[in-house]
Amino acid sequence: MRNFWVVKSRTIKIVIAMLIVVILLTVSFGGVQLAEVFFGYSTRKVPVYSVDTQNKQVAISFDAAWGADKTDGILEILKEYDVTATFFLVGFWVDEYGEKVQAISDAGMEIGTHSENHPDMAKLDAETIKNELVTSTQKIENITNKKVELFRAPFGSYNNTLLDQAESLGLITIQWDVDTLDWKGLSAAEMSARVNSKVKNGSIILMHNNSDNILDGLRLILDCLTMQGYDVTSVGELIYKDNFEIDRNGVQHSLNSESAS
Repeated sequence: MRNFWVVKSRTIKIVIAMLIVVILLTVSFGGVQLAEVFFGYSTRKVPVYSVDTQNKQVAISFDAAWGADKTDGILEILKEYDVTATFFLVGFWVDEYGEKVQAISDAGMEIGTHSENHPDMAKLDAETIKNELVTSTQKIENITNKKVELFRAPFGSYNNTLLDQAESLGLITIQWDVDTLDWKGLSAAEMSARVNSKVKNGSIILMHNNSDNILDGLRLILDCLTMQGYDVTSVGELIYKDNFEIDRNGVQHSLNSESAS
């Protein structure tokens, strides 16, 4: 009888342990279930951080949410160097600086949405996410009469729900692999050094339109990039628009036999 209870007690402990494991594997942290890690697979989607290309080409992008004092200066420098760039605009910025939106478009720059209200969109439900994207996109398109094709999530925060909603609206979600950290008040030299240490073919560089040293920093960065032979373009000119896949590191690969951005 004693042996019976020992065996029964051991069985109960095993069953309880198995139940705990099953429960834990259903827990999600940061949008990733522990089961995905445990079993070595992941269903988490990722945006485009960079592009797999043999071309010596990189893209510069600017996020615009607060302030516009330096936007005209940025456009002048881009024109001087004969390069294009992508501006990701927040809806309330568009409301306040409609003439700047038009100027960016007239200068031949690409415009994407950076949401309507700049929230952490990974914390929003699908319907709210959709409203953020649709509202901001329509505002931009009403001014420029050009279709918005790109989206950048505020704070770089995303999950599957956000990426699914963006995709359903025909938007490609864009991150970055080179961060200038210009918003921290870095000097032009410090920004340029960060870019030079990280940039490679297919890189997407993150900057902000109203950071402290953006004008000097942009000029120095463009000097260095052009001296190294990089073709500096907008994000839309760099990425693949269709027939592509994105690996777990956010690198976009063309599925065409001849892949050239």
